[in-house]
Amino acid sequence: MKHFLVTVALCAVTLAFAGNRMNAEWEILFNGENLDGWKQLNGNAKYTVVDGVIVGESVKGEPNSFLATEKNYANFVLELEFWADDDMNAGVQIRSNSNEEYRNGRVHGYQVEIDPSSRAWTAGIYDEARRGWLYDLKFNEAARNSYKSGTWNELRVEAIGDHIRTWINGVPAANLYDSMTPEGFIALQVHSRPESGIKIRYRNIRLLDLGTFTEFPPVVPDQTK
Repeated sequence: MKHFLVTVALCAVTLAFAGNRMNAEWEILFNGENLDGWKQLNGNAKYTVVDGVIVGESVKGEPNSFLATEKNYANFVLELEFWADDDMNAGVQIRSNSNEEYRNGRVHGYQVEIDPSSRAWTAGIYDEARRGWLYDLKFNEAARNSYKSGTWNELRVEAIGDHIRTWINGVPAANLYDSMTPEGFIALQVHSRPESGIKIRYRNIRLLDLGTFTEFPPVVPDQTK
């Protein structure tokens, strides 16, 4: 009987998710013209729009800077393209927050890393201003090798419940289960640098909002344990 109940519960979850996804439509987060719908947090790196591209540029001595969506998201699929200078460390924040009670508004939360260095952990998951690395790419050679220097790269992120997955140029990268933060904004990071003028570019930013899934039933536990 317990196996039947578990199967029914899992099927209900799957059907609820499928229904939400079928009704969802892609939301364009960047209109290609200006930064409407975004706000800058923490540092004062430069964010400009040039030829339909968001350009983030380091400013000497500034702390980590974030261009964040004004809207929060819980469950979603996020897709974008980025082009990073070889000396730029950056990332895409998901389910992130900035609250006065936490380190005077310090942006914190999941970050999908952009790492052009020889380490090549692009699309790994780091917990900004909190726990540090949650899912690096030490053992994912295919993902590390898929990053392309000096051109555009495609990033895909799926955050559904406590499951977060990433892809870099179509290659699976991180596969994380973590439930610390269920909802927050999306943000484009420019990391602090000792010099000015190091750039990261973002374009074609879109998101499939899958809602909060509050209708999901709990999975029935194994009663034999």
